[in-house]
Amino acid sequence: MERLPFTTSYRDRHGRTRWRFRYRGRQQELPGQPGEPEFQAAYEAAVANRPRRTATVASLHPIQPRTLRAAWVGLQRTAEWKRLGPTSVRDQTRVAERLLTRPIAAGSMPWGDAPMADLRRKHVKRLLDELSDTPHAADHALRMLRKLIGFALDEEWIEVDPTHRLRWRPPTEGHRAWRPDELARFVARWPTGTTPRLVFALALFTGARRIDLVRLRWSDMADDVIAFTQAKTAIEVVLDVLPPLKAELDAASRRGETILVTKFGRPFSDKSLTGRFRDWCEMAGLSGCTLHGLRKTLGEALAEGGATATQIQAALGHTTMQQADLYTKSADRRIAARAGLKVVKFRTV
Repeated sequence: MERLPFTTSYRDRHGRTRWRFRYRGRQQELPGQPGEPEFQAAYEAAVANRPRRTATVASLHPIQPRTLRAAWVGLQRTAEWKRLGPTSVRDQTRVAERLLTRPIAAGSMPWGDAPMADLRRKHVKRLLDELSDTPHAADHALRMLRKLIGFALDEEWIEVDPTHRLRWRPPTEGHRAWRPDELARFVARWPTGTTPRLVFALALFTGARRIDLVRLRWSDMADDVIAFTQAKTAIEVVLDVLPPLKAELDAASRRGETILVTKFGRPFSDKSLTGRFRDWCEMAGLSGCTLHGLRKTLGEALAEGGATATQIQAALGHTTMQQADLYTKSADRRIAARAGLKVVKFRTV
């Protein structure tokens, strides 16, 4: 099992393995074992709340009012921020810290010290140009900027959004959906009863993200229904256990509280599961197929089967209709194209 940063284990007087979170002289006990929901939630909260070097700098140099850093502090006090799950808090905090400590230009002040009123469209476009080699980092920075600008607008620090209608799309589409032949090849390589096949079925027929897959417990299922709360969004997802998934679950051995366990009987971490799944795909002769791509595969299958955007949103646990709408619109185009080709008649020479 991959060791989590800042954690140490020890045996108590009863011989049980226990875990601590330790960071710069501060430590706290973590409940349960790695991979278990209680442990992961406590660990992620400890990581998100650990003292940061930037906090020390801020204490020596008071935050100036109406700057991007002041907006970041204010954003974290909003109800919207407090509704985020620990994973989202961790990820967005990392993005914000990178942005706010980044110099606006060589030798100039960091973004965090810039007054919101002085922020211009040209500054944002220059930032995106600088991050063009890492397009997803650019996308994350722009999303964070828009959150900070939105807070400043709500507080009436500024009257104009300098990112209004500014478009930025990474040149890659990220994790793609699997093709039918790729699904068939994986199934042919990994038969029912193997861990790769169980992971595949859970990912495909629940659409769960990797961080939720490793937390799924046998107790989350009852009467052919599986229910779990997403770690990223804190949204509860309730799904019927479809026959293909039920067949894999019935064939699986129950060696722990979590459905997915390693060959040593321990829960996977989300990162180790990603690595192992990549290996299983390579052994099946597959390239470009990812665990998250199975989530997209389910979304496309739902859309092509006639599911509404609302139904897709509920099944995949999206917080907004935007992503679900993308699936339905894409499916509508494919269905329309196939229907159109049926009426085409070619003359033979």
